[in-house]
This record gives sequence, structure tokens and C-alpha cells, in this order.
Amino acid sequence: MNWPVIIPLIIFLASIFVVGFWSSKFLKRSDSFLQEYFLGSRELGGFILAMTMIATYGSASSFIGGPGIAYTQGLGWVLLAMAQVATGYFVLMVLGKKFAIYARKYKAITLVDFLKQRYQSKWVVLFSAFSIIIFLFSAMTAQWVGGARLIESLTGLSYTSALFIFAVAVLFYVIIGGFRAVALTDTIQGVVMVFGTLIILIGTIIAGGGITNIMQDLVAENPNLVTPFGLDGGLTPAYVSSFWILVGVGVVALPQVTVRAMSYKNAKAMHRALITGTIVVGFIMLGMHLIGVFARPILPGIEVADSVMPLITLEVLPPWLAGIVLAAPMAAIMSTVDSLLLLVSSTVVKDVYLNYIKPNAADKEVKKITIGTTSALGILVFMLALSPPDLLIWLNLFAFGGLEAAFIWPVIMGLYWQRGNKHGALASMIVGVASYILIHTFAPNLFGLHTVVFPIVLSFIFFVVVSLLTKPANEAVL
Repeated sequence: MNWPVIIPLIIFLASIFVVGFWSSKFLKRSDSFLQEYFLGSRELGGFILAMTMIATYGSASSFIGGPGIAYTQGLGWVLLAMAQVATGYFVLMVLGKKFAIYARKYKAITLVDFLKQRYQSKWVVLFSAFSIIIFLFSAMTAQWVGGARLIESLTGLSYTSALFIFAVAVLFYVIIGGFRAVALTDTIQGVVMVFGTLIILIGTIIAGGGITNIMQDLVAENPNLVTPFGLDGGLTPAYVSSFWILVGVGVVALPQVTVRAMSYKNAKAMHRALITGTIVVGFIMLGMHLIGVFARPILPGIEVADSVMPLITLEVLPPWLAGIVLAAPMAAIMSTVDSLLLLVSSTVVKDVYLNYIKPNAADKEVKKITIGTTSALGILVFMLALSPPDLLIWLNLFAFGGLEAAFIWPVIMGLYWQRGNKHGALASMIVGVASYILIHTFAPNLFGLHTVVFPIVLSFIFFVVVSLLTKPANEAVL
């Protein structure tokens, strides 16, 4: 056991548990278990809102998978990753005030609540819940694999033991604290992510003999590593620009991100979050992916690319400092997985159980069902993560694309186009999800474009055409 590295991580985990305990007091005092557990009673200020969005979006892909693939592909992947800088800006600009107004008008606690009230359709609700559960299981599995690999690299424990420790830690504070615990721990984790990124980047540049030296080493190995086109020229302009739809604009439709746009306190908080979020996302994405590329001359020949981040940190920093900054990727993973766990749990409890199985369930019963569902979901994801893929970033991006294909137009057009109706929304979701799975399976990167592009175009066409061909929505809900 590398105790100088492990002790700071244990302290970090302990502080997260303290926040969970503190947040559980709000659950006991709150008049509405659902409002507090799933939305923190809509009391998020600007800084916390920005950090919880960033921490939720900055995941195992950003801190483990992203640097891993940047190590393999070179600076071309750094350019690709920078598309994510616009994420926070787009989400709050597109959804922003309008979404929050509708969410309050509809008394929406989840994205599915919003869709239910906007479209007044049982089938829109059920298909939404189905899409969230299916695709977020993939996303959650990717995060749990990332967390387990990080603990495995640091401690030397087996992958299964590491996965067990990670699962217990996350389940504990999500179950006791709910959304408030998740948002507050996200804020701590977001701050740790920023400083961790800076320290690892500086340590890597110094270990590589400076940026000029590192670039010369990369060119000497393969000149393509410093071009925008990737190791083998596979990052074409068409692929790079279409990838931007997946990780930039399309993020508007991710349920784990949209729910945060419901939870801010006022317009001032949202504007502050918009600026803070964009700056911090840009810094973290650039820093983490550069670390992956710069690690290549320092640690050549790493076979499991996902282990680049923990290995380079242990290589270039003293053990005690490595332990502190490796709390950053751990923070990123935990903050994403806790949000996803809470989201799938809310989908099952709020959107399915309370809508269609037992609408008049008492608060006490809802609480029991919620905790039981969250625990059961955690165990199920643990079992799925026992056989991990080689590069977890692909698992995560598959989930991103599926959710975006399902929700992007029902959410955006639901806000900005009054003629859009339940028939158009349902057609858009079915076509989006079905075409995404088919193209992803049988013809990925069709015409050199990312798989998500055609499903998003098709779902838009179906939303508009079917809405125009069918009866307009009831004006009372608009």
C-alpha cells in the first residue's frame, strides 16, 4: 500500500461523508421529501450552480478516458476536446431563464416532469423514462469503471475490490443526503478538480523538460502527434466538427445537466454560473488533455490508456502531493456518478412509480422506495462494471449520443415552438433513439461524420413534420 498517496484520498472521502451527514438534516426538516431530495429545494446560488454543472459534466471521461485517448492520438484530440468549452454556456443560454420559469410553472422536479406537463402524454413520459434508464446505465457503468481503475492504480488492490470500495463510498452519501449533498460535494469536487489539473500539468511539463522539449520528442516519434488530424489521420475536419454537436450543443439535452438548470435561485445566480462555468470548463478540458499528450514522451508504451492519468501523477509528483491532486479525478468521477444515480432513481420513483403505479403514496413510503431504488440501482451498476471495456470513454460517449438523440428537440422545441405537440415529441424521440442505435451498430461515422449527427437531424425533421400534420397542443399548457 502506498500510504502517502492513499491518506489524502481517505481524508477527501471523509470530508465528502461529512457533507452527506450535514445535508441529511435538510431532508429531515423539509416539508417535501421529493423537492429536497431531488432538487435541493431550488436554492442553488451562482457559484454552486456553476461548480455542480461542471463537476457533473467533468467525469471519468474528462479525467481518465480523455487524457488516455489524448495520449494515444496526440494534440488532435486536445483540439477535439476543446469543443466542450461551450457546454456550460450553451446549456444556460438555451435553457436558462425560460426553462426555469416553465419548470416552476409545471412544478417540475425532473426533466420528465417538464416533458409530461408540456406534452400531456403518458407515452412521452414512459419513453423518456425508458431512454434515461437504458442510456444512463451505460454512462454510470463507465464512471464506476473509472473510479475503480483509479483506486486500483493507487492501492494495488484487485479491480473488483477497488470497485467495491468506490460503490460503497458513493452509495453512502447519495442515499443519506440527496441532491443537496450531491450539489455541495460537487462544489468541493469542482474546486479540487481545478487545482488538481493545474498542479499535475505543471509537474508534467517540468518532468518532460519543458514544452519545447516535449514537442520535439513527440515529433521525433510520429509527426502526426502534433497535427490536428490524430495519430493516423483519422480526425478529419468533418468528424471534428460533427463531434462538436455531441459534446457541445447536444449537451443541452442531457437530463443530468438540464435538471441543474431547474435548481438555481435567481437570474443573477444563473448569469454568474454561465461565466464561471465556461471559464472553468475551458481550463479543465485544456489542462487534462494536454497532460495526456505530454505524458507520452515521459511514460512511453502504456498499454491501458485509461491508466495514464494516475501513472503520470505518481511519476511526476512526490507521493503526498500526488495523493492530494489525485483527489481531482476521484472528485470528477464521484460527482458525475452521484448525479446519474440520483437521476435514474428519480426517473424510476417520480416518473414511473408516482405517475402511474401509486400517485397518492405517502411521503414516508416515497422515502423508503427512493432509498431502496437508489441502493438497488447501485448494486446493478456494480455488477455491470465487473467486466469493464478497454477504453471507457466510448461507453460514456455512447450514452451521451443516445440521450441527446432522444431529448434535444422535445426540450428545445418544447420551450421555443408552441406548435410542437405530443405526437411530434414522441416521433422525434423514437426516431432519434432508433436511428442512433442502428447507425451506431451498423454504420458508425457515416460519411465521416460522428454517429450522433444523422439521428439529431432526423429527429428534428420528424418533430416538425409530425407536429404540423397533427392537432396543435392545448394552449393552456404553453
